[in-house]
Amino acid sequence: MENNGISIRRAEIGDLEQIHYCENTSFELPWSYAMLYDDIIENENTVYLVVELDGKIIGYGGMWIIFDEAHITNVCILPEYRGRGYAYALMRELIHAAKEHGADAMSLEVRVSNKAALRLYKKCGFTIHGIRKRYYSNNGEDAYVMWTERGPGLEGY
Repeated sequence: MENNGISIRRAEIGDLEQIHYCENTSFELPWSYAMLYDDIIENENTVYLVVELDGKIIGYGGMWIIFDEAHITNVCILPEYRGRGYAYALMRELIHAAKEHGADAMSLEVRVSNKAALRLYKKCGFTIHGIRKRYYSNNGEDAYVMWTERGPGLEGY
């Protein structure tokens, strides 16, 4: 997919260094290189996409596909590129990929304090369905559990 000068494509082994950089730049609890390698390269039940701008990976997102559900594990855009619609474009592509893999519902967890992510996920059709108390190990912050409505193909996508 190409849009707004960006391209979004399936992640490859050669992308891991840049994905790891995005992860470490963006999160307080980043996944290790080994964790990313295992999930992106070794796990047959995942789909990971990268967002490229002028040949540079500026973000990525991934999900596990489990039967007819997709669980988003990571959504990341480098801080200097946020607020330009890249995360929304990435989410739309993740939703499209989930549908292509037979998912008719999606879930994710998000920090209760992450207002920008909450706005994005709500814009993409996710609603809060619960809370995981003390989900984040670095500070004990709670996470909202968000789902899309189950239906004949993730409505609107």
